[in-house]
Amino acid sequence: MNRRLFITALGAVCAGTARLADAGDSDTGNSNMNTTVEQLKLKESEWREKLTPEQFHILRKAGTERAYSSPLNSEHREGVYHCAGCDLALFDSSAKFDSGTGWPSFFQPMDPAHIGTKTDFKLILPRTEYHCARCGGHQGHVFNDGPKPTGKRYCNNGLALSFKPTNA
Repeated sequence: MNRRLFITALGAVCAGTARLADAGDSDTGNSNMNTTVEQLKLKESEWREKLTPEQFHILRKAGTERAYSSPLNSEHREGVYHCAGCDLALFDSSAKFDSGTGWPSFFQPMDPAHIGTKTDFKLILPRTEYHCARCGGHQGHVFNDGPKPTGKRYCNNGLALSFKPTNA
């Protein structure tokens, strides 16, 4: 690849990613945790006792599970997906769709006040991270390539969720 083609391709990727970065409510780098949800604040030692090591890595250290590793990818029952850290209801099963990415994906949260966002630069280019508004637990990233009616894809770590079927 010659240098001109490389620079052109890099510019196109950067422009496309910048459009994706404004998928959430905030692209300022600051969290927009909603104050209408009562906050749950625990010490790191308390989170380590409450969560598995894998959940702690994802929820408290903003880690990512391996694609296609979550049993929630193939969960098709009616029910509600809750934050695995604090049990706040985040997504209804009616908003779940198969994105083909290997992570449970949703086109909208149950209540926008249950989700907070901030800009994540871990991959250098900006992405919109979202987290539980109650405990601040990292859930995943939101992109503008989802289905109608919202056009959003909330790409979630399965280990950051617990599923409660409607008829349990």
